[in-house]
Amino acid sequence: MDWEVAYMLTVDGLSNGAVYLLAGIGLVMVFSVTRVIFVPFGDVAAFAALSLASLQAGVVPPTIGLVIVLAVVALAVEMVSLARTHAWRNIPRAIACWGVAPLVPCLLAWSIVGRTDSMLIQIAAAVLLVTPIIPLIARIALQPIADASSLILLIVSLSIHFLFVGLGLLFFGPEGFRTESFTDLDIALFGNFTLSGQVALTIAVAIVLSIMFYLFFEFTLTGKALRATSVNRVGARIVGIRPVKTATLVYLFASILAGMIGVLISPVNTIYYDSGFMLGLKAFVGAIIGGMVSYPLTMVGSLAVGIVESFSSFWNGALKEVIVFGLLIPVLMVRSVLTAHDEDSNEEIDE
Repeated sequence: MDWEVAYMLTVDGLSNGAVYLLAGIGLVMVFSVTRVIFVPFGDVAAFAALSLASLQAGVVPPTIGLVIVLAVVALAVEMVSLARTHAWRNIPRAIACWGVAPLVPCLLAWSIVGRTDSMLIQIAAAVLLVTPIIPLIARIALQPIADASSLILLIVSLSIHFLFVGLGLLFFGPEGFRTESFTDLDIALFGNFTLSGQVALTIAVAIVLSIMFYLFFEFTLTGKALRATSVNRVGARIVGIRPVKTATLVYLFASILAGMIGVLISPVNTIYYDSGFMLGLKAFVGAIIGGMVSYPLTMVGSLAVGIVESFSSFWNGALKEVIVFGLLIPVLMVRSVLTAHDEDSNEEIDE
């Protein structure tokens, strides 16, 4: 391996790692607030990529039908919940939030089919189209069992993943799709090395979004409420923070992140109906390195996963997945030792 090959592998690893970084942030954010390991995160990203491909092909995205069905079911669930608690005055707000709001991006996506070639408008429409998916499915399947054990939440999350995979096959078929490249620009670096504009855009978006999320959680009242809920749900409820609202907000943020990830990877990867599962798993490895609680460690872990995957594919492409997921073994061993050490220290203090 010479320096040129090492450079190419490193850049490719950082590009993939930037995508895993964004997905890892979404997984950690959802888990820290709701205790849900949201397995279908990658599936929503795949829906965004496939929806963008449909818009560019001048075809109505089948995702519109999925959003409409989810909105109808979520509204019905919300109505039943309000009827049981006799909260009749909240019905208009429920209709607006769960019935009307999700249909707005559907109308937008439908209205631009075959009417515009603007890539920015198509990207915005694809991201907005998948934005309601996670909040809606969470309202239907996860919110009613929000106080259940983490194992039950994981099983339900996994069931949602299989549902989305089946719907993806039904809606988009088994063929793969790739969207148009955002830019053909190549950035000249030192020597003969260049950086693809698509890779630079992916890394730049990851950096900007990471900074935006840091500022949001650190300096805004809503961000602090989300952090408080992730630390102690009971304490947050005592001081007036509603965990249901914070959970819905987190699901909304996760859906936006998934949509942006989908449109970022669609020009460089052929996306199939089930491509999101592997994306979510690799992001999960990065999140595990961060302990499912630490955003900085999740970022480091996700970048490490991307670089390890890139170099592994060069050395032995057949074993690259094994090597990437094998990272979990030493990480879990180290964390188990550290956790046991902390528990022993706490027991000594109690005595």
